[in-house]
Amino acid sequence: MLLCSSAAALAAVAQPFVLGRTLDLLLSGGDAGRWLALSAGLLLGEMLLDSLTSLFTGRCTAGWTASIRSRALTGLLRSAPDGARPFSPGDVGTRLTLNAADAGGAPAARAALVASLVTPVGALVALAVVDLWVTACVLAGLPALALVLRAFARDTGASVAAYQHTQSEIASRLLEALDGTATIAAAGTGDRERARVLAPLTELAALGRRMWALHGRALARSGVLVPLLTLAATAVGGLRLASGALTVGGLLAACRYAQLTAGVGSAASLLGAIVRGRQARERTLALERMPALEYGTRSLPPDGPGDLELRGVRVVRDGRDVLRADGVRVPGGSTAAVVGRSGAGKSVLAAVAGRLIDPDEGQVLLDGVRLDRLTREALRVEVAFAFERPVLGEGSVAEAVAAGPRQVSRAQVREAARAAGADGFVRRLPHGYDTPLAAAPLSGGEHQRLGLARAFAHAGRLLIMDDATSSLDTATEHEVDRALRRSVRPGTRLIVAHRPSVADRADLVIWLEDGHVRAVGPHRALWREPGYRAVFGATGADAAEPGERAARLPEPEEVRP
Repeated sequence: MLLCSSAAALAAVAQPFVLGRTLDLLLSGGDAGRWLALSAGLLLGEMLLDSLTSLFTGRCTAGWTASIRSRALTGLLRSAPDGARPFSPGDVGTRLTLNAADAGGAPAARAALVASLVTPVGALVALAVVDLWVTACVLAGLPALALVLRAFARDTGASVAAYQHTQSEIASRLLEALDGTATIAAAGTGDRERARVLAPLTELAALGRRMWALHGRALARSGVLVPLLTLAATAVGGLRLASGALTVGGLLAACRYAQLTAGVGSAASLLGAIVRGRQARERTLALERMPALEYGTRSLPPDGPGDLELRGVRVVRDGRDVLRADGVRVPGGSTAAVVGRSGAGKSVLAAVAGRLIDPDEGQVLLDGVRLDRLTREALRVEVAFAFERPVLGEGSVAEAVAAGPRQVSRAQVREAARAAGADGFVRRLPHGYDTPLAAAPLSGGEHQRLGLARAFAHAGRLLIMDDATSSLDTATEHEVDRALRRSVRPGTRLIVAHRPSVADRADLVIWLEDGHVRAVGPHRALWREPGYRAVFGATGADAAEPGERAARLPEPEEVRP
């Protein structure tokens, strides 16, 4: 792109000289045929080179935009999930779309700016060949143009940064509103929510007007300076023509070269694109440079039972302990329920136990090996997760379940789906397991069961279920638990639980309170503690032993009107 645009600029620089020479020959009665053909060739060549420049500019911009988006997305995905906390979903979306597009156009703009400088520099050199006095006149006015461009680039940078930040804020508010459309409709707060989402538009409009004002001011100043400079050069050239020091063709060339030299003022548009691209690149780099989880070189001992241990673990957020766990051990092959009130640190413990995040202090060991010393493959093959809101991706239902670190056969996909209680509704889909997810009308519970099926299909020696059955009714949850014990690969289970029945079926319970492990033990033993019963909203008559209580009353979640 740079070569084509520079060649086009050189052709534009050569044209005035060739036209001037042609005119002098025509006026003197000489043979101007070759020069006329050369002039036509230069014109056609410039048109062809400009067309190629446009083609390469589009390809360059598309390629750089794709590369920037890919690197930013890679940086986001390879980091610990907790590392994305400073960025809202709308902010991330803006950085990956609008900002990446602006940043992707910057290399082409820089190349175009370099090529655009070929024209005035070449024209200035050619003008010096034609006449030094006219050259001196043009040089006297160039510093003023340079000052205009410098002020424009300086003032535009701050405005562009603020504009992009405000765009991001609007996108974040819009995504929040889209996430809560049902709540907004039920509460009748549509007008208020619309006003909240669009509130930053006033600031965005002001910033946009300022940017256009800066751009317009730069163009206006250069628009005044360029004609004045050209007029002064023409006047000097006319005087040189009157004195016989310059021919008519020379005057034509000198005037044209003066215009081309003063054309440096048109670089304001390219400078604006470069400034926008630079600010946008800083925003995409923030994603690209997010700290990634580092992996070790070790593997787990073969045929390990999945013994999990947390030693001196501490996780700090905003100066506050959100998790402290020391000496917590889940024996291999057992099931541990993690319980606690909202905000107690259950999901943090689950993330630390499976090394989605690293603790600020302490160690997590699986079969005696620290998780941070395992290779990525060893960790992800042996530690599987199921979440409340699984992301299934694209493709068919079977492909969504099979996606993961292990090679999963078709038969294993169906077996996992049966264990998760998903086989029945999947078979009723238009194409069964081959139904595209986009064409599968899934409820929240069905979506969650497919996520469970994927976790079951890839279960290793440790399976962590972070609120992964919250959308299931109690009967289905019980069936899933029974299938988990019988049909899924044996191993250690760590289950974030909200229902006492889940905790009762576990081998042991890890009770969290305000980020601290208050107790570890069987559900029946902990049930005697009023504070533990309060976690499930059980007081008074509900304080009976779990087995006795189950015989008398259904759990709170099972009560029917």
